[in-house]
Amino acid sequence: MSNTKTEIKFFSVPAWRKEENYLREQHKKGWEFTAVSGIGFYYFRRCEPKDVIYRLDYNKDSLNNKKEYIQMFSDCGWEYLRNYVGYSYFRKAVSEMNGTEKDIFCDDDSRLDMMRRVFIGRMLPFLAIFFLIIIPQIFVQSNIPENNSLVWIFWGLFWLYLGLFAAFAVSYWKYYKSVHKN
Repeated sequence: MSNTKTEIKFFSVPAWRKEENYLREQHKKGWEFTAVSGIGFYYFRRCEPKDVIYRLDYNKDSLNNKKEYIQMFSDCGWEYLRNYVGYSYFRKAVSEMNGTEKDIFCDDDSRLDMMRRVFIGRMLPFLAIFFLIIIPQIFVQSNIPENNSLVWIFWGLFWLYLGLFAAFAVSYWKYYKSVHKN
């Protein structure tokens, strides 16, 4: 039996909670998260099954002050694992928690701030590509009759991008509404 395994999983930008839950479930099954690479390659090593909370923070600037950034979370008992495309991965055993600190953020506004950073760091570049490349190409390719297959590819990208934006917007809006219940 191997002491390591690799799984391929894809989590969209607004699905960080699903990714955190996935890593937690793997640890409960005796697979400790060690790395992520490429488009969804998750690496694990065998460990004692344990309930461990995994958390992600999106902060591209964290690498500029990496030592202080890691220390801030370490002071609260969170183990820094790695950084991958702007996301920092942390974990903490449930047995080490007092029951109230299941999040790396001390308040809901901090979580909303993280979501804003994700939008600026991840979604704005997609938005630029969407308006500067995909939309113009749909119009250009539509005017050339022999480029029918290219038109369908760009329309497919159009709907994919629209779906990504909608998923992020819905995720953000739901979280925002849950925080600001008047």
